[in-house]
Amino acid sequence: MPEARLTERDPAMEADPFGLFADWLAEAGKSEPNDPNALSLATADEHGLPNVRMVLLKGFDESGFVFYTNFESQKGAELLANRQAAMCFHWKSLRRQVRLRGPVTVVDDEEADAYYASRPRGSRIGAWASRQSRPLESKFALEKEVARFTAKYAIGDIPRPPHWSGFRLSPTYVEFWKDGKFRLHDRFVFTRDDEGADWRTARFYP
Repeated sequence: MPEARLTERDPAMEADPFGLFADWLAEAGKSEPNDPNALSLATADEHGLPNVRMVLLKGFDESGFVFYTNFESQKGAELLANRQAAMCFHWKSLRRQVRLRGPVTVVDDEEADAYYASRPRGSRIGAWASRQSRPLESKFALEKEVARFTAKYAIGDIPRPPHWSGFRLSPTYVEFWKDGKFRLHDRFVFTRDDEGADWRTARFYP
């Protein structure tokens, strides 16, 4: 099992968590059998009841972690109403996880258009055909919608639906966790008051 920078050097020497995350994600890309960019995304409804589901990370930098969805879906509606969320990456092959919490913003149209244009044509059709998170009378009904939009956009570009875009979570809390013998795990936490503020670091008991 490859050793992470968390155990090779003192994370307190890191200026921010993004370089360390990039290292871990790259290592996961070599060992995870499927979707090393998969993460669990937690939101809350109007009653404060949590919801969690798996989504795919589509980009990250020092401004935050980006994923895409239908704004009319359950998660989209919850994020638009409550602009904060939590993420958890778990790489079973490496026995590591990274947790993030922070405010969420909508990506700009140019960024969303560029990512949408990079998707396979079938996925772009699917974004139009699926009324995500709403009752579906039958699989055939979905197939009819796919056929309808396939015919509508048979030639030329497929525009991005107005209800489909991305969110960016700008973390104020990032925790790196690595499995240890006898459950003496290695945990190191980065926190900051808001985006752009300096990071504080602390090691936590397992």
